[in-house]
Amino acid sequence: MSCIYNKTLFTMENTQATTEVLNDLIQINNDRIQGYNRALKDLKDGETDLKSLFLTNIDASNRYKNELGREVEVLGKDIDTSTTTSGKIHRAWLDVKAAFTAHGTHDILEECEFGEDAILKAYRTALSEEYVPGFLRDLITEQQDEILDAHDEIKALRDSVQ
Repeated sequence: MSCIYNKTLFTMENTQATTEVLNDLIQINNDRIQGYNRALKDLKDGETDLKSLFLTNIDASNRYKNELGREVEVLGKDIDTSTTTSGKIHRAWLDVKAAFTAHGTHDILEECEFGEDAILKAYRTALSEEYVPGFLRDLITEQQDEILDAHDEIKALRDSVQ
């Protein structure tokens, strides 16, 4: 059995596999949103530039989720709105770590960079899948490029703070 999707012939197996890739990216964007929301809580009152940057990254991940979710719906599948297990474990570890350390700007940015590394890895993995059609590959690549820019900005900020 197959279906036509944006002029691309999909087998049921490819549809399922593509849906899984898209849902994985939705989940990692949920992780990113939760990570930045947590980081916002740890910022000091005067760190308005970082607050603005974190909110921008949250908005971007919400946009990415919506774009990916629309594609999942077109495939006739359900959108996974959860977070990844590894993201939950990392946030639990951060909670334990936070109980024993100060929340300095450098530490916050270091954790944000760790999250950006994780989402970039997920996007690279998605792009390595052979069955992802070209039009979705273009969407994923565009999102990945924006995330890479955000990663580089977070890393530069982290490196500039002692």
